[in-house]
Amino acid sequence: MPGLYGYVSATKWVTNLRLTTWDEFDGYWIPRGWSKLGPVKTMARIDTPRTGSDHTGEVAIGGVAWAVHRGIGQVQIRVDDGEWLDAELGGVPSNDTWTQWVYRWTGEPGSHVVEARAIDTAGEIQPEEPAPPAPNGAQGYHRINLDIVTP
Repeated sequence: MPGLYGYVSATKWVTNLRLTTWDEFDGYWIPRGWSKLGPVKTMARIDTPRTGSDHTGEVAIGGVAWAVHRGIGQVQIRVDDGEWLDAELGGVPSNDTWTQWVYRWTGEPGSHVVEARAIDTAGEIQPEEPAPPAPNGAQGYHRINLDIVTP
């Protein structure tokens, strides 16, 4: 089911069928403390470079972002609490697919913290405050540590 985390909508095996309504039945994870709806939140993830890696010159900082049913309007990165910088977005076939993004950055030698955030097509920015996966899905800006070394 697009827009819901797998624990809510992904059938792994069928052992019996029971006709009911959404309100009358709680799936396996709901009594165990997870959200009944489990909506997928707007998020951006940094896939490259890996945290703690050393680089010289230009660094391609990239990853994926998603905002199911709404689509990604923009992804931004920020280095060392500086200004937000717009990344380049790859094309997507629909609002329900992940969007690849990249920002080519040349930094000064030293250790840097890079973070990413996604903005959906309605202009809503993903939540900055971190939250664990349980009970309603993870959130927060993804951060990596990046070292620029002298060539």
